[in-house]
Amino acid sequence: MTTVELPSDPAEAPPQVDNLDALESEAIHIFREVAGEFDRPVILFSGGKDSTVLVHLALKAFWPAPVPFPLLHVDTGHNFPEVLAFRDELAERHDLRLVVASVQDYIDDGRLQERPDGTRNPLQTTPLLDGISENRFDAVFGGGRRDEERARAKERIFSLRNAFGQWDPRRQRPELWNLYNGKHRPGEHVRVFPLSNWTELDIWRYIQREKIELPEIYYAHRREVYLRDGMWLTSGPWGGPREGEVPASKMVRYRTVGDGSCTGAVESEAYTVDDVIAEVAASRLTERGATRADDRLSEAAMEDRKREGYF
Repeated sequence: MTTVELPSDPAEAPPQVDNLDALESEAIHIFREVAGEFDRPVILFSGGKDSTVLVHLALKAFWPAPVPFPLLHVDTGHNFPEVLAFRDELAERHDLRLVVASVQDYIDDGRLQERPDGTRNPLQTTPLLDGISENRFDAVFGGGRRDEERARAKERIFSLRNAFGQWDPRRQRPELWNLYNGKHRPGEHVRVFPLSNWTELDIWRYIQREKIELPEIYYAHRREVYLRDGMWLTSGPWGGPREGEVPASKMVRYRTVGDGSCTGAVESEAYTVDDVIAEVAASRLTERGATRADDRLSEAAMEDRKREGYF
């Protein structure tokens, strides 16, 4: 019988791998795997915390060389000005090419029509798929995480999309031992999710550790908001408040950013990263469940959009 001797000196014990180090290592491995397997990858970038962490990881993965693929932003025309300014500044700072697909352009020329509720998030699918097709992107990085929503929890890290950009859960491929299958037919592409195994708390702890800058609306600030369906919304080019919705000045922050017509703020006194971490650790709702009205349309709202080509 073979015996294994444990080191008597704690200093000789193998170092413990930190959870954030393990998640970072996995994400960097995924970025490098995609760079080796695909011809024209792109990072879907909204200016939000998850896509900003994606860019940070990509910079680490290829340093000191530049990131070998561009950013793609689907601009609804209802984005928060602070987020757009942050998006442009980050792309310029790191000399990244930014491709913008504009929902407003599609509305102006009649390819899309405004929804009665004014929400443009569901309208992003067509500009996204056209942007992927026109630029011949064959791998599209997204910041989706499995803890956000049940449809995203179903998805693999390498997620195949057919020639129409649609997702079929029955075509999921096994991903054993961190082996990823990027094979696809002409016209198909693969969505790639390096943050799949991260949680919202992991994201914020990583932001803290790496000192990653974010748009200021992620931290507590005073804003005029109004209450609709249990969420604090702010007025903007998307309209509001409606009759009976009374504006109020509140200390709020955003847990996620997106279309201003359906992205709510939460009352908060979290002015710093440390404050946000404490707040997120105590929360029992994911950021999408707490602040995204478009995910409340039905239990299968996200999965329906994913089947059509949305992230």
